[in-house]
Amino acid sequence: MKKALLLHITLAVALFFSCSSAPKNTGDIANLRTHAEREITLGNTEAARGNFEAALSLLNEARRKAILADDFSLIIKSNLSLGNVLLTINRTDEAFARFDEAISLAEKMENRELLAIARVYRARGMLISKRASASIVMIEVNREAPNIKSDRLNIALTWQLGALCFIELGNFTQAEAALRQSLDIHLRIRYLEGASYDWYMIGFVRSMAGNATGALQALEESIVIDRRIENSWGLASSWRAIGDIHRRAGNVNLALESYRHSRAIFEAMGNIREIAEIDKRINGVINE
Repeated sequence: MKKALLLHITLAVALFFSCSSAPKNTGDIANLRTHAEREITLGNTEAARGNFEAALSLLNEARRKAILADDFSLIIKSNLSLGNVLLTINRTDEAFARFDEAISLAEKMENRELLAIARVYRARGMLISKRASASIVMIEVNREAPNIKSDRLNIALTWQLGALCFIELGNFTQAEAALRQSLDIHLRIRYLEGASYDWYMIGFVRSMAGNATGALQALEESIVIDRRIENSWGLASSWRAIGDIHRRAGNVNLALESYRHSRAIFEAMGNIREIAEIDKRINGVINE
């Protein structure tokens, strides 16, 4: 997802040779695409770590630069990343506006892979926002996934989305198998934020299937990775999930210990919303 299409430089070369007496280009304009690519990458990393306001700032700036460069590919990529963040913070209509624009631009480019990726992102949004059933989204994923051939990050995304559909349908064995496919890709390309999330979701799937021991093992794998990359959001989320598992098992002390560990990380992050959510859990355990 992060690689831009090669761009023609004929006009730039012609201008250079025809205007040799003009002041040298500072490189700012020529670097618009490079800067946009970097900001998309950084924005995606911030989003993966729960820093959504920082992610929005970076991604909006990336989209602005992509528009200035008139680079449809980069506009599409920034729109898709923006859509994901907006969806996460419940700005759903804005998210779908970004997804729809990405699809429209991919159609104009007649780029089958980018169009498939954009449709998968939109399908994910439809599932998460409850605008479409898991069965309908699965049909869309199965139709578009074969067209995503070179972009390994988005191949992994199709597996993750397939897993979400299987979870909704109650097929936990298939859900974990899909997440394992995503995990394999993320580990091979060393995208550790993605690998951490895969392990986190495997833990969730195992917990849903009643395999508490396996769930805790998966969450421990996620924590190992998140400690390595200093992903505070991932660490806090995993400790909260561990607290949920212990709570369901009736292990009150372990549940409280895990929740308080999670709360301390969210507090250090300054995440008021998540602190409030953790406090509800802690009070619930104490009052049970």
